[in-house]
Amino acid sequence: MNKPIGIGVLASGGGSNFESLVKAGIPGAKFRFLVVNKPGVGALDRAKRLGVEALVIEPRAFADRSAFYDAVAGEMEKRGVSLVCLAGFLLMIEPNFIRRFPGRILNIHPALLPKFGGKGMWGHHVHEAVLAAGEKESGCTVHVVDEQFDHGPILAQAQVPVLPGDTPDALAARVLEQEHTIYPETVWKVIRKMGESKP
Repeated sequence: MNKPIGIGVLASGGGSNFESLVKAGIPGAKFRFLVVNKPGVGALDRAKRLGVEALVIEPRAFADRSAFYDAVAGEMEKRGVSLVCLAGFLLMIEPNFIRRFPGRILNIHPALLPKFGGKGMWGHHVHEAVLAAGEKESGCTVHVVDEQFDHGPILAQAQVPVLPGDTPDALAARVLEQEHTIYPETVWKVIRKMGESKP
């Protein structure tokens, strides 16, 4: 039996995608660690309930973002993390962290990239922009993280219709439902490939 692949999660808020990943029971995966960049966020409560070790590491405690990410990567590596999943993590990922986990950092974004991505496009800002643009559909995207916001190879997308009279909250709820489905499915596919490539 192959040793499970260790997953670390980075979150900045409530952590509902973190919980959906852990609860999915992804074959060949072991959720080893959650890092949040600010204290008191909902993801910490979820981690406690789910029995996943969690740590608050605040960027302001370090000289710069690069030092912050070196510390985060070090904690991940100590715990045997091979794959990193972003779950509502709002900070730009720096090159030094990407070098430590090349091609092994995934993110889920609440829109159909490349539309409605980039700086400032997070949370309700995305859904407000989709509605303001008069789009007929929205959805979510799982992609590999690179050095630009909401960029990198797209691995999966799910579409949802934009309905007449939609509010950002109503659209967000429909998109989130799809996020909770396609993120675990995509992580499972990535893990399967990682397992196949092991010597």
